[in-house]
Amino acid sequence: MDTELPSVLIVEDEPDLANLYTAWLAGEYDVRTAYDGPEALDAIDEAIDVVLLDRRMPELSGDTVLETIRDRDLDCRIAMVTAVEPDFDIIGMGFDDYLVKPVSKAELHHVIEQLLLRSTYDEQLRTLFALASKKALLDGEKNEAELAASREYDELEDRLAVLRTRVDETVAAVLEGGDARQLSQDIARGASEE
Repeated sequence: MDTELPSVLIVEDEPDLANLYTAWLAGEYDVRTAYDGPEALDAIDEAIDVVLLDRRMPELSGDTVLETIRDRDLDCRIAMVTAVEPDFDIIGMGFDDYLVKPVSKAELHHVIEQLLLRSTYDEQLRTLFALASKKALLDGEKNEAELAASREYDELEDRLAVLRTRVDETVAAVLEGGDARQLSQDIARGASEE
């Protein structure tokens, strides 16, 4: 069983605020802190699950850091946590959520939990589609008697049924968290990447 804590990178150029966020999240997450854009790009790697990214920073803006992270094709979720009110320029940006400062401890925890939940959903969907593809291939190549006689095929069908239930439960949890808009954006983004 994996007991490793989800990892969160806080990118915030105001040290007091960065340290406050770190204190709020320590214990529940493996928290790393970067105090500017270059430091963030040095700190980000495959181990990071969620990035809380300030948008307005000297030297390297949060927008540039975001673009660089996405260009590196790192599999992490990014929430902009910024004093910059959202405008139409956000439409083409590759973040997963957007919080306007000031934010509370509860808001930070909520956004991280939702981003981690959506990551779980993404992984479940990838696995579901891979298994469904294998089933469809076997359905097209084997006759009913061969399928009925195969223990592996029975196990595949069982795995698909269990996974479908888990996906449904995850979707329900995401929707329960009030994140239906973001889930639909995730689905649209996933479709455009294929």
